[in-house]
Amino acid sequence: MSPTQISATLTAAPDAVAFRKPKVSDGVRLWEIARDSKVLDLNSSYAYLLWCQDYAQTSVVAEVDGKVVGFVTGYLRPQLPDAVMVWQVAVDADQRGLGLAGKMLSQLMDRLEPRGITTLHTTISPDNTASQALFAGLAERRGMDFRREDLFSPNDFPDDHEPEDLYIVAPRR
Repeated sequence: MSPTQISATLTAAPDAVAFRKPKVSDGVRLWEIARDSKVLDLNSSYAYLLWCQDYAQTSVVAEVDGKVVGFVTGYLRPQLPDAVMVWQVAVDADQRGLGLAGKMLSQLMDRLEPRGITTLHTTISPDNTASQALFAGLAERRGMDFRREDLFSPNDFPDDHEPEDLYIVAPRR
């Protein structure tokens, strides 16, 4: 192998991750990842298509070798113009444990901060310590506050559902 071939081999990692806004054509893949997670509330496939179309500016996909392997979906809170609400975060099983979820959240914040969107909201059930740690880690890495507020009780849901607490990642006061 020539030095040029060796250099090309070392810099062209096949599993390098690319982050981008979702496209409508990603909607099916987002639905599959959410379904396969077995922990997220699965929305209809139609909802994921609409999300990729209408909320691409506030969402992120992670791609490895041209395949979507993770996503963050979010939307701007109508009453809070400086806040993005993260709806779902999911990563393919074979990509978990590599910090991909945290990197996608950082990508989202990096994209939104220049637009004055500096606060992130999400809901997490009390027993989901992995998600709590994910968002606490994001706040710590970015030097931001992290707090919890009560949001929805089980009585607010028409079916059997745990409470959902609101978690806020915001600039330090």
